Amino acid sequence: MPPNEPEHRPSPYADDPAMHQVDARTLRGLAHPLRMRLLNALREFGPATASGLADRLGESSGATSYHLRQLAAYGFVEDDPERGKGRERWWKAAHTGTVFGPAVTFTHHADPEVRGAIGVVLHEVATTHAQELNTWLGTMHEWPEEWQRAMDISDFKLRLTPELALELSDKVHALVNSYRDRVPEDAEGSGVVRTHLHMFPRPTD
Repeated sequence: MPPNEPEHRPSPYADDPAMHQVDARTLRGLAHPLRMRLLNALREFGPATASGLADRLGESSGATSYHLRQLAAYGFVEDDPERGKGRERWWKAAHTGTVFGPAVTFTHHADPEVRGAIGVVLHEVATTHAQELNTWLGTMHEWPEEWQRAMDISDFKLRLTPELALELSDKVHALVNSYRDRVPEDAEGSGVVRTHLHMFPRPTD
C-alpha cells in the first residue's frame, strides 16, 4: 500500500451479485452526468429505449443512445431482448445498485484521472439527492396525510472517531436493508421510499 494511503474497509455488499462493484477502470465509464442519470432512470423506472429515456430526461436520442452503449461497454446496462422488437432496442440496468470496490479510494488514489472521476460521481450523487428531496418538498401536499406524517428530514451532530463513524454507517445500512422485501409490490397503500445517508466530519472552529 502506498504511503499515507488509507486502508479501504470491506464493502458490506462485496458478495451481493445484485450490486456493481466499481473499480478504477469501470469508474471512468460511469463518471458522466448523463450516464448516471440514464442508469438511475433504468434502475428506478425499469427497461426503456434510448428514445424513451431521451423524452424522460429531456435529451436527444442520439446522446442517450451513445451513452447507453458506453454504459453497456463497462457492464452497467445490458440489452433486454424480451422487449426488443425489430430494430427497437431496449435497455435494462445490469444491477440494482453500485458501490465502490476496494481498489477505489476517494481523494488518496494515485491516479489523478481516477480522483477526478470519483469527484464527478460523488457530486452527481449529491445533486441527485438534493433534486429528489426538493421534488418531494414541492409535491408533498399531493400525498396522503399518512405519508406526510411518515416523512423525515433530520440531521444529527455527534463526536465520533473514524472507526465509530464507519460502524454507525454500516449499522444504518444494515437496518435499511432489513426492511427490503417486507412489503409486496402490489400492497395497498405502499410506496417506494427513498432514504439518503450522508455522513461527514465538520470543522469545530
